Amino acid sequence: MTTDNLTPRLVVEELDRYVIGQHKAKRAVAIALRNRWRRQQVEGELRDEISPKNIIMVGPTGVGKTEIARRVAKLSGAPFVKVEVSKFTEVGYVGRDVDSVIRDLVEMSVKLVREEKEQEVWEAARAQAETKILDLLLPPVTKPATHGYGDRPGDPPKPAPAPANQASRDKLRKLLAEGKLEDREIEIEIEEEGGGGFSMMPGMPPGMGPGSGGHGMGEQFGSQLEDLLGALGKRKRKRKTTVAEARELLAAQEARALVDREEVRNEAVRRAEQLGVVFLDEIDKICSRENARGADVSREGVQRDLLPLVEGSTVATKYGPIRSDHVLFIAAGAFHMAKVSDLIPELQGRFPIRVELDSLGEAEFVRILRDTDNSLLKQYAALLATEGIVVEFTDDAMDELARVAAAANDQLENIGARRLHTVLERVLDELSYEATEIGPQTVKITASYVRERIGELLADQDLSRHIL
Repeated sequence: MTTDNLTPRLVVEELDRYVIGQHKAKRAVAIALRNRWRRQQVEGELRDEISPKNIIMVGPTGVGKTEIARRVAKLSGAPFVKVEVSKFTEVGYVGRDVDSVIRDLVEMSVKLVREEKEQEVWEAARAQAETKILDLLLPPVTKPATHGYGDRPGDPPKPAPAPANQASRDKLRKLLAEGKLEDREIEIEIEEEGGGGFSMMPGMPPGMGPGSGGHGMGEQFGSQLEDLLGALGKRKRKRKTTVAEARELLAAQEARALVDREEVRNEAVRRAEQLGVVFLDEIDKICSRENARGADVSREGVQRDLLPLVEGSTVATKYGPIRSDHVLFIAAGAFHMAKVSDLIPELQGRFPIRVELDSLGEAEFVRILRDTDNSLLKQYAALLATEGIVVEFTDDAMDELARVAAAANDQLENIGARRLHTVLERVLDELSYEATEIGPQTVKITASYVRERIGELLADQDLSRHIL
């Protein structure tokens, strides 16, 4: 599915595979995603004037806020970063380093683009890796050079003669391709990623060296210095491994060498600026109230430092300056102790779309267990299948798991669908522990199976408070 075909309706249908309910939130992000494509089709100066309509999601924990944002970013191939806004209120921060949000976004974009480019050259890299393995198993024997009487200086070089042991190498290459040498041990030379002999120049301020995580122009300067001196400082180490593992290690190394770093950098910067998605979680934790003092003043400071990023500003990174004007910001919070109106007016104005997410109950839990593509039941079944155990959940077991999770949320704190994790861990605790000992078999999980392992625990509220 290409970006051109990602209509809002298709995006919502795709999100329905992973998130139950929350139709209003899905519609909002689907429209925001399509508007990005629409903006790319606009010609002239007007394109730069169209800014994304940022979204703020209001809803309790565990109802799908993060999952919606993460899935829609993955669907569009956009770089995505999730940030806990509350960390900027820690002592000594007070919002000082909010620019790191954009730096994290461009790092994620580089990783995304690099993986795509390496995938494009993977077949060529794998072929080169196999040639290297063949050279290690049976080095080519070169024939002595011969010079004819007619050879003159300046004549074009003649093609290199085939190795004297070419026939043997061809037979070995065939065995290699057929996978008959996978367990043979060889010694290979591997370049250490990010391991240059250069780290810091004497007298260089902290944060200026490559890989130091510095800020601003220092970080950019460090990256340029790394590019200049990186080739001189690459460290290599020898490693003994099997042919099967060597093929993957050498192919990855060859793929990195085949990819144009400058091309990756330029595309990554473009994607971060034009397609980037930043998810600002726990934004309600930086709300301040009227006549605030102390910590509340600190929270307002964080909001004021976030404001330029959301409005659109330029942040210096190791890959060059990044503009945040067209980055889509999706904020989320429970807003139990505060309201959206407690945010400073300037920040409120930068989030024109507000959607409320509904709490999840027993009926939604049943659908989460039964209908989602990444259902927890499928995950646990896949884990236990590695031990030869086939786990089957009956319909009444799903109903009972949903009932227990909903009851626990009512009696204790409401943590939404995350309660299903704790309930399932408790139900399958015994089976997971003994899986390696009981051997391959089929285990049917029924409602009575669930009640036997969790019924008494739920009845004892003091005990369930600590375990569920």
